[in-house]
Amino acid sequence: MRAVVTGGMSGIGAAAATRLRADGVEVLTLDVAHGADLVADVTDPQAVRRAADEAGRVDILVNSAGVVGPNAPLWEIPFAGWERTFAVNVHGTFHTCQAFLPPMIERGWGRIVNLASIAGKDGNPNMSPYSASKAAVIGLTKSLGKELATTGVLVNAIAPAVIATPMNADTEPEALAHITGLIPMKRPGRAEEVAELIAWLASDRVSFSTGAVYDISGGRATF
Repeated sequence: MRAVVTGGMSGIGAAAATRLRADGVEVLTLDVAHGADLVADVTDPQAVRRAADEAGRVDILVNSAGVVGPNAPLWEIPFAGWERTFAVNVHGTFHTCQAFLPPMIERGWGRIVNLASIAGKDGNPNMSPYSASKAAVIGLTKSLGKELATTGVLVNAIAPAVIATPMNADTEPEALAHITGLIPMKRPGRAEEVAELIAWLASDRVSFSTGAVYDISGGRATF
Protein backbone atom coordinates (compact mmCIF):
# COMPACT_ATOMS: atom_id res chain seq x y z
CA MET A 1 0.00 0.00 0.00
CA ARG A 2 1.40 3.39 -1.00
CA ALA A 3 0.22 6.86 -0.01
CA VAL A 4 1.03 10.35 -1.20
CA VAL A 5 0.66 13.09 1.42
CA THR A 6 0.75 16.64 0.13
CA GLY A 7 2.18 19.21 2.50
CA GLY A 8 3.80 16.19 4.08
CA MET A 9 6.90 17.92 5.45
CA SER A 10 5.23 19.76 8.30
CA GLY A 11 2.15 20.06 10.47
CA ILE A 12 -0.79 17.74 9.89
CA GLY A 13 0.79 16.33 6.73
CA ALA A 14 3.95 15.25 8.54
CA ALA A 15 1.92 13.73 11.38
CA ALA A 16 -0.24 11.86 8.86
CA ALA A 17 2.84 10.50 7.11
CA THR A 18 4.24 9.22 10.41
CA ARG A 19 0.93 7.66 11.43
CA LEU A 20 0.38 5.94 8.08
CA ARG A 21 3.89 4.50 8.18
CA ALA A 22 3.03 3.02 11.58
CA ASP A 23 0.25 1.10 9.80
CA GLY A 24 2.79 -0.29 7.34
CA VAL A 25 1.90 2.09 4.51
CA GLU A 26 4.70 3.29 2.24
CA VAL A 27 4.42 7.08 2.27
CA LEU A 28 5.70 9.59 -0.26
CA THR A 29 5.61 13.21 0.84
CA LEU A 30 4.77 15.78 -1.82
CA ASP A 31 5.81 19.28 -0.88
CA VAL A 32 7.66 22.37 -2.09
CA ALA A 33 9.98 22.00 0.91
CA HIS A 34 13.47 20.59 0.61
CA GLY A 35 13.65 16.93 1.52
CA ALA A 36 10.23 15.91 0.22
CA ASP A 37 10.06 12.62 -1.67
CA LEU A 38 8.24 14.38 -4.48
CA VAL A 39 9.13 18.06 -4.84
CA ALA A 40 6.21 19.78 -6.53
CA ASP A 41 3.96 22.79 -6.17
CA VAL A 42 0.32 21.65 -6.03
CA THR A 43 -0.73 24.84 -7.83
CA ASP A 44 1.13 23.64 -10.95
CA PRO A 45 -0.87 20.90 -12.72
CA GLN A 46 2.06 19.82 -14.89
CA ALA A 47 4.33 19.46 -11.85
CA VAL A 48 1.65 17.43 -10.06
CA ARG A 49 1.26 15.09 -13.04
CA ARG A 50 5.01 14.59 -13.22
CA ALA A 51 4.99 13.75 -9.52
CA ALA A 52 2.19 11.25 -10.11
CA ASP A 53 4.21 9.58 -12.86
CA GLU A 54 7.25 9.45 -10.58
CA ALA A 55 5.27 8.01 -7.68
CA GLY A 56 3.95 5.00 -9.60
CA ARG A 57 1.10 3.10 -7.99
CA VAL A 58 -0.66 5.18 -5.33
CA ASP A 59 -3.56 3.81 -3.27
CA ILE A 60 -4.07 6.67 -0.82
CA LEU A 61 -4.02 10.44 -1.38
CA VAL A 62 -4.01 12.82 1.57
CA ASN A 63 -4.46 16.45 0.52
CA SER A 64 -2.91 18.37 3.39
CA ALA A 65 -1.08 21.17 1.57
CA GLY A 66 -2.65 24.48 2.50
CA VAL A 67 -2.14 28.14 3.35
CA VAL A 68 -3.96 30.46 5.74
CA GLY A 69 -3.97 33.38 3.33
CA PRO A 70 -4.49 37.05 4.19
CA ASN A 71 -5.92 38.06 7.57
CA ALA A 72 -8.02 41.20 7.08
CA PRO A 73 -11.60 42.35 6.53
CA LEU A 74 -12.89 41.22 3.13
CA TRP A 75 -12.86 44.72 1.66
CA GLU A 76 -9.16 45.12 2.46
CA ILE A 77 -7.95 41.81 1.03
CA PRO A 78 -5.81 42.08 -2.12
CA PHE A 79 -7.07 39.96 -4.96
CA ALA A 80 -3.63 38.36 -5.32
CA GLY A 81 -3.94 37.06 -1.77
CA TRP A 82 -7.42 35.69 -2.48
CA GLU A 83 -6.17 34.00 -5.66
CA ARG A 84 -3.14 32.47 -3.94
CA THR A 85 -5.28 31.00 -1.16
CA PHE A 86 -7.60 29.34 -3.66
CA ALA A 87 -4.67 28.25 -5.84
CA VAL A 88 -3.19 26.19 -3.02
CA ASN A 89 -6.22 25.09 -1.03
CA VAL A 90 -8.71 24.41 -3.82
CA HIS A 91 -6.88 24.19 -7.14
CA GLY A 92 -4.14 22.13 -5.50
CA THR A 93 -6.71 19.58 -4.33
CA PHE A 94 -8.28 19.57 -7.79
CA HIS A 95 -4.92 18.99 -9.50
CA THR A 96 -3.86 16.13 -7.24
CA CYS A 97 -7.22 14.39 -7.47
CA GLN A 98 -7.13 14.60 -11.26
CA ALA A 99 -3.60 13.24 -11.38
CA PHE A 100 -3.82 10.39 -8.87
CA LEU A 101 -7.45 9.30 -9.09
CA PRO A 102 -7.86 7.53 -12.48
CA PRO A 103 -5.56 4.56 -11.66
CA MET A 104 -7.42 4.08 -8.35
CA ILE A 105 -10.69 3.83 -10.26
CA GLU A 106 -9.15 1.32 -12.68
CA ARG A 107 -7.98 -0.89 -9.79
CA GLY A 108 -11.28 -0.57 -7.91
CA TRP A 109 -9.79 0.62 -4.63
CA GLY A 110 -8.53 3.91 -3.25
CA ARG A 111 -8.83 6.41 -0.45
CA ILE A 112 -8.72 10.20 -0.69
CA VAL A 113 -8.69 12.36 2.43
CA ASN A 114 -9.05 16.11 1.91
CA LEU A 115 -8.13 18.55 4.67
CA ALA A 116 -10.86 21.16 4.94
CA SER A 117 -11.49 23.23 8.08
CA ILE A 118 -14.22 24.09 10.52
CA ALA A 119 -13.79 27.58 9.02
CA GLY A 120 -15.31 26.18 5.83
CA LYS A 121 -18.53 25.48 7.76
CA ASP A 122 -18.63 28.34 10.28
CA GLY A 123 -16.55 31.06 8.64
CA ASN A 124 -13.79 32.82 10.57
CA PRO A 125 -13.83 36.63 10.73
CA ASN A 126 -10.99 38.36 8.90
CA MET A 127 -10.18 35.07 7.18
CA SER A 128 -12.64 35.08 4.30
CA PRO A 129 -10.24 33.65 1.66
CA TYR A 130 -9.34 30.73 3.92
CA SER A 131 -12.94 30.12 5.00
CA ALA A 132 -14.27 30.27 1.45
CA SER A 133 -11.51 28.03 0.09
CA LYS A 134 -12.14 25.38 2.73
CA ALA A 135 -15.88 25.53 2.01
CA ALA A 136 -14.95 24.80 -1.60
CA VAL A 137 -12.93 21.75 -0.49
CA ILE A 138 -16.00 20.50 1.36
CA GLY A 139 -18.18 20.95 -1.73
CA LEU A 140 -15.59 19.26 -3.94
CA THR A 141 -15.41 16.31 -1.56
CA LYS A 142 -19.19 15.87 -1.40
CA SER A 143 -19.49 15.96 -5.18
CA LEU A 144 -16.53 13.67 -5.83
CA GLY A 145 -17.72 11.20 -3.21
CA LYS A 146 -21.00 10.78 -5.07
CA GLU A 147 -19.22 10.41 -8.41
CA LEU A 148 -17.04 7.61 -7.02
CA ALA A 149 -19.57 5.90 -4.75
CA THR A 150 -19.67 2.60 -6.68
CA THR A 151 -16.01 2.48 -7.74
CA GLY A 152 -14.33 1.29 -4.54
CA VAL A 153 -12.64 4.66 -4.15
CA LEU A 154 -13.79 6.57 -1.08
CA VAL A 155 -13.23 10.30 -0.63
CA ASN A 156 -13.87 12.09 2.63
CA ALA A 157 -12.89 15.38 4.23
CA ILE A 158 -11.73 16.38 7.68
CA ALA A 159 -12.69 19.73 9.20
CA PRO A 160 -10.29 20.58 12.05
CA ALA A 161 -10.58 23.54 14.36
CA VAL A 162 -7.32 25.25 15.31
CA ILE A 163 -4.46 22.76 15.29
CA ALA A 164 -1.05 23.61 16.73
CA THR A 165 1.01 23.59 13.52
CA PRO A 166 3.57 25.86 11.85
CA MET A 167 0.82 27.15 9.53
CA ASN A 168 -0.58 29.13 12.45
CA ALA A 169 2.53 31.30 12.33
CA ASP A 170 0.80 33.00 9.39
CA THR A 171 -2.35 33.75 11.41
CA GLU A 172 -2.67 37.10 13.14
CA PRO A 173 -2.48 36.66 16.94
CA GLU A 174 -5.90 38.31 17.48
CA ALA A 175 -7.56 36.05 14.91
CA LEU A 176 -5.83 33.00 16.38
CA ALA A 177 -6.95 33.90 19.90
CA HIS A 178 -10.52 34.40 18.70
CA ILE A 179 -10.84 31.06 16.94
CA THR A 180 -9.09 29.21 19.76
CA GLY A 181 -11.55 30.78 22.18
CA LEU A 182 -14.43 29.22 20.25
CA ILE A 183 -13.24 25.71 21.18
CA PRO A 184 -15.12 24.37 24.23
CA MET A 185 -12.09 22.25 25.20
CA LYS A 186 -10.15 25.55 25.44
CA ARG A 187 -7.07 24.30 23.62
CA PRO A 188 -5.83 23.81 20.07
CA GLY A 189 -5.80 20.30 18.70
CA ARG A 190 -2.61 18.38 18.03
CA ALA A 191 -1.53 17.24 14.59
CA GLU A 192 -1.21 13.68 15.92
CA GLU A 193 -4.90 13.72 16.88
CA VAL A 194 -5.90 14.63 13.34
CA ALA A 195 -3.53 11.99 11.97
CA GLU A 196 -5.46 9.26 13.79
CA LEU A 197 -8.62 10.22 11.92
CA ILE A 198 -6.73 10.40 8.63
CA ALA A 199 -5.32 6.91 9.19
CA TRP A 200 -8.81 5.49 9.68
CA LEU A 201 -10.22 7.24 6.62
CA ALA A 202 -7.27 5.98 4.56
CA SER A 203 -7.80 2.34 5.55
CA ASP A 204 -10.00 -0.67 4.91
CA ARG A 205 -11.58 0.02 8.28
CA VAL A 206 -13.78 2.65 6.66
CA SER A 207 -16.13 1.10 4.12
CA PHE A 208 -19.53 2.83 4.24
CA SER A 209 -18.54 6.48 4.22
CA THR A 210 -17.84 8.69 1.24
CA GLY A 211 -18.42 12.35 0.50
CA ALA A 212 -18.56 12.99 4.25
CA VAL A 213 -17.02 15.66 6.45
CA TYR A 214 -15.55 14.63 9.80
CA ASP A 215 -15.18 17.36 12.39
CA ILE A 216 -12.26 17.30 14.80
CA SER A 217 -12.86 20.50 16.67
CA GLY A 218 -12.71 20.10 20.44
CA GLY A 219 -16.47 20.66 20.50
CA ARG A 220 -16.58 23.76 18.30
CA ALA A 221 -18.57 22.13 15.49
CA THR A 222 -22.30 22.85 15.62
CA PHE A 223 -23.52 20.98 12.53
